[in-house]
Formats: sequence, structure tokens, C-alpha cells
Amino acid sequence: QLQASGGGLVQAGGSLRLSCAASGRTISRYNMAWFRQAPGKEREFVAAISWSGGYTYYADSVKGRFAISRDNAKNTVYLQMNSLKPEDTAVYYCAAGTKWKFDLDYDYWGQGTLVTVSS
Repeated sequence: QLQASGGGLVQAGGSLRLSCAASGRTISRYNMAWFRQAPGKEREFVAAISWSGGYTYYADSVKGRFAISRDNAKNTVYLQMNSLKPEDTAVYYCAAGTKWKFDLDYDYWGQGTLVTVSS
């Protein structure tokens, strides 16, 4: 089970750090990713990190502002979000998968955490 947390209301230009904690399963063998879904829009890829943490990949829309990281000892993945914009408003989901992919084809999904960025 994946449990995302850390969402909330923040002003434009602010920062938030999301966490995704796994229980009942170790994430150390999985590539992990964050996705988001804004109201009325499809779910989209945000960032991914390889199982070892050696590789990361970002959507162009968040590159340079967001950073994904992981702590396998704590069975947790993070998404540091800086310079937030109103268009970052969405429900953010974490996911785990065995393939290095940037689409929705992940094996396990957590529930979402809402991020709202006010202008």
C-alpha cells in the first residue's frame, strides 16, 4: 500500500514536499513515480526515480522546479516542489512499477494528496 501525504494550500512561488510511504511492501526493487490530475484533466506524469535512485526523469512542465528523491531505508519517496504555480494545482499520486516508464503503466498506486496553489 502506498500512502501519499504532504499536500495543502500554498501561495504561488511557495514550496511543498510530498511524501509517499509504502507499507506491506518494500519499494527498493521498484521504480517510483509521481503523477498528477488537475480538475477536468487527465492524469499526467510528473517525475520518476529509478529503484536505486541513480536516475530521475521529469516532465518538462516541472523540470528545474521539482525534485524527486527516495529513501529506501524508510520505504519512502519524496517530491520537493518549489516555485509553485497555480497550474500545479492537482491531486498528486505516487506509483510503483518494475519498468522504467513515464506513462500510466505502473503496477501499484497510492491514493492522492491535493495540492492547491493560489495566485
